[in-house]
Amino acid sequence: MDFEYFRAWLVEGLGYGDGSKDGRPPFDPVMMFKALILQAQHNLSDARMEFMIRDRLSWLRFLGLSLGDRTPDENTIRHFRNCLTKTGTLKRVMKAFDWQLQKKGYIPMSGQIVDASLVPAPR
Repeated sequence: MDFEYFRAWLVEGLGYGDGSKDGRPPFDPVMMFKALILQAQHNLSDARMEFMIRDRLSWLRFLGLSLGDRTPDENTIRHFRNCLTKTGTLKRVMKAFDWQLQKKGYIPMSGQIVDASLVPAPR
């Protein structure tokens, strides 16, 4: 999956400045987008997502982070998602993400009931 494909849309949707006002630099928008994808796939709250990023080495690797790197906290994750939602960018990039997955032959499905038939139980 080419996540760099989404960078221009993410930067535009977030409205990042040129950094001339100093302050802490923002997290990489592609890394944060990957975090939102993990969060959605695993149906996690922002607080749980913060914990899982710090807890799972495989998640750190997927996000492109190392053990000593600064990781996003729950407020940062929420703020990132809210900024993208407010500008309509999140819907746009998620649609493009789904399209890329389908192009590669993967059809994402979640929350589907496979068998919901009722069977009699002994009393």
